[in-house]
Amino acid sequence: MNLRLRIGALTLAILAACQPAPSGTAITNVTVIDAVNGVRENQTVVFDGDEITAIQGTDAELNVAESIDGAGKYLIPGLWDFHVHLTYDDNFTEAMPGLFLSWGITSVRDTGGLMHEVLPVVEKMRAPNAIAPRVFFAGPLLDGNFVVYDGDGRPEIGIQNATPDQARENIAMLKEQGVDFIKIYEMVSPETFAAMVETANELELPIDSHVPLSLRASTAGPFVDSIEHLRNIEMDCASDSPALHEERMERLKNPDNISGADLRSSLHSLQRLPAIANYDQERCDRTLRALESTTQVPTLRLLSMNLAPPWQRADWDEALSRLPEAAAAPWQATTEERRAAPPRDVDTTYAEWGLFLTERAHAAGVPIGAGTDTPIGFAIPGYSLHSELEFLVRAGLSPLEALEAATVRPAEYFSLLDAMGTIDVGKRADMVLLDSNPLDDIGNTKKIAAVVTKGKLLTDVQLMELPGIDTSR
Repeated sequence: MNLRLRIGALTLAILAACQPAPSGTAITNVTVIDAVNGVRENQTVVFDGDEITAIQGTDAELNVAESIDGAGKYLIPGLWDFHVHLTYDDNFTEAMPGLFLSWGITSVRDTGGLMHEVLPVVEKMRAPNAIAPRVFFAGPLLDGNFVVYDGDGRPEIGIQNATPDQARENIAMLKEQGVDFIKIYEMVSPETFAAMVETANELELPIDSHVPLSLRASTAGPFVDSIEHLRNIEMDCASDSPALHEERMERLKNPDNISGADLRSSLHSLQRLPAIANYDQERCDRTLRALESTTQVPTLRLLSMNLAPPWQRADWDEALSRLPEAAAAPWQATTEERRAAPPRDVDTTYAEWGLFLTERAHAAGVPIGAGTDTPIGFAIPGYSLHSELEFLVRAGLSPLEALEAATVRPAEYFSLLDAMGTIDVGKRADMVLLDSNPLDDIGNTKKIAAVVTKGKLLTDVQLMELPGIDTSR
C-alpha cells in the first residue's frame, strides 16, 4: 500500500474511532399522537435513557443501539391513572405496578392511604431500576371531626382534623414525610377547610379534594386544584341549593353521634337525587364558571357504572385473568352471579347525571382528568383507565380530548408540562406503542404493542411477564 493510501486508511480509522458509540432506541416510521401536537405521521422518535432525544423524519440518519419498526403503529404519551389507592386492598398492592404498566399506565396519583402503609410502597416503586409507574401520593384522606374511612367496616385511609390547628399540624407533618399533594375529604368544617388550603399553599402542595358537605362546590372549588367524582356538585346545581345547604349544616351537627361514614351516606341518600331532580341550568352555569380552573376527575367508570357494567364487556374475562388469584376470585364470583341473574330494573339517574355534568363541564371549558379509583368498585388496575377513557368519550369528549385527560391534565396539575404529557424532545421517555389508531376508536388504547417506561422499552410479551401478572389461568 502506497503512502497516500495508508494515510487515507489511517484517517478513516481515526474518524471511525471518534464516532460516538451507538446508544439509545429509535421507534421508526411511526405515527405520533398527543393532545398538544396532534398527529405527526412518518416520524422516528429516539430516546436515550429517560429522555426523548430526537423526533425526526423517517429518512434521517440514525446512530442508535436499537431500532424498533413502528410502521402501521401509533405512539402516544404514557397514560396516567389520576386516582388510585395503592394500599386500599392488600390483595392488589403488590401486583399493581406490573398491572398498570401492562395496560400502558406509566404514572399514577395515589389519592389516599395511611403513611405507614403507602410510603413503603412508594419507596419501592421509586427505587433505582424499579420497573414501576412514576408515583405521586397524598398520604391519608384529610377528613374532619368525623372520619369516613376510619377502619370500621371499611379500610382505614383517613385521619381526623377536628380543628384548624390539627389540620395545620397534620399537613406540615405530611410535607416533611414527602407527600406530593394533599387530599381534603368530605367531613371537614369550613374553618378547617380554610386552614388546610392556607397551609397547603404556604407549603406549595397542590390540593385535591372532594367537595366538603359543609361547603358548596362553587365556594370550595376555586381554592383547590382538582375535585373527585363530581360529588356534591349536584347540590350546588339545584334550584333549592340554599335550602339543601342549610339542611346539611344542621345534620352535620350530628347530635346522635353516628359514624362519619353513616353521616355522609345519609346526606347523600337524602339529597342527591332530589338535587338532580331540581336541576337549575342557570345556577349550574354559575357553579361551572367557578370551577373553570379546577380539574374535575369524574371517575365515570364508577359513577356511571350501571350504564355499562364491567362484567358485560367483551374483554372483561381476559382482564380479570391477569389478576392474582386472591384478588380475582371474589370478582369472578360476582361476575358469574351477575351474568346468571335475570335482568332487573336499575335506577340510572345518578349514572346519567355523571355523563351529563361531565359534558356540561367540558363544554364550559372546565379541565377534565382521567382517574378510576382503582381497586374500588371492580376497577382492575390499568384496565379500568381504558374504561374511563371510553366513558369520557361517551360523555362528549373527542378521543384526543380523552387522551388529554390522561396525559396533559395530570402533568399540568403537578406543574410538569415541561417534562411530561406530550411526545417532545427533552421530555421523559414514557410512551405507549399501539397497534391501532386511538383517534378512530378510543378502545384502541388497549391494543398495546409495547410500553416505554422511564426509558425502558417493554414489548407486549415482556409486559405479560411482569411481577404480579397471573398468566396461569
